[in-house]
Amino acid sequence: MSALLCLVAGALFLYMIVYYNVFKGAKCSSSVKLTGKTAIVTGSNTGIGKATALDLAKRGARVILACRNKEKAEAAAFDIRRESGNNQVVFTQLDLASFKSVRCFAETFLKAEPRLDLLINNAGVMGPGHTEDGFGMAFGVNHLGHFLLTNLLLEKLQQSGPGRVVTVAALLHRFGSADFPLLASKKDSVSSQSTWHNVRAYCNSKLFNVLFTRELANRLEGTSVTCYSLHPGVIYTELCRSMSLWMRHLVTPFAKLFFLDPAGGSQTTVYCALQEGIEPLSGRYFSNCALQQVGAKGRDDALAKKLWEVSERLTGLS
Repeated sequence: MSALLCLVAGALFLYMIVYYNVFKGAKCSSSVKLTGKTAIVTGSNTGIGKATALDLAKRGARVILACRNKEKAEAAAFDIRRESGNNQVVFTQLDLASFKSVRCFAETFLKAEPRLDLLINNAGVMGPGHTEDGFGMAFGVNHLGHFLLTNLLLEKLQQSGPGRVVTVAALLHRFGSADFPLLASKKDSVSSQSTWHNVRAYCNSKLFNVLFTRELANRLEGTSVTCYSLHPGVIYTELCRSMSLWMRHLVTPFAKLFFLDPAGGSQTTVYCALQEGIEPLSGRYFSNCALQQVGAKGRDDALAKKLWEVSERLTGLS
């Protein structure tokens, strides 16, 4: 019995070491209040998007939940209003897998809202399928949808004074690549829809998030708007809901033991949105509420500019 107790104690000790030194993230300590400010958070009906929206609502912001699923988003808005005591939390329909929907959302927002201070590009998918416009799902939603949305709202951000664009990327950007001929021919960043290719497409989309932020910062230089990309940590969320059943069964037990919860995973997003003094670091990449170095491809200005030009053509902005 004593041997069993020693084994259990040893396992718990090892778990604590791994969890607190590898997986547990930092906490944003900013006390900034957002009364009178307006924020958009995409994909905010669940996971770290919902946790981010709740944090901003608690600080007094007017928060727009920009989501595809009306029922889930309205339920999330109700939860956030109740928990934050802030009634300025509303849902507006946005399907990032549809350029038409993105343009409709932007038009509706610009007509209804007098200002925009924070744009949080949080939504993300990993899985098979194609968008309404024929693009691979990860490429179309994670990058192109947010690229179009940001560009349509940039003028409002600039008119509102100091503003920020925060894009949730991932550490997996280091494994991404940009195959522009493939994008031109297949409207996707990978060549098939297998599980492995879906993971690769996700990695590519996260690289695009980093490159987009880098080029956006170059284009916004000298304005009142800054932008940041980030790795939120390893989080147990619904991101992999479109994975195959066997993959979910494989990942879920490990995720429940080690991964951050949504509140923990939202901390670097909130840091990038609110932390004072990081304006000179516009275009940079953060993790654990601190500046981090990106992979070599994520530092390639020529690649970032090329991606921007291609994205403008694909979204009809040029």
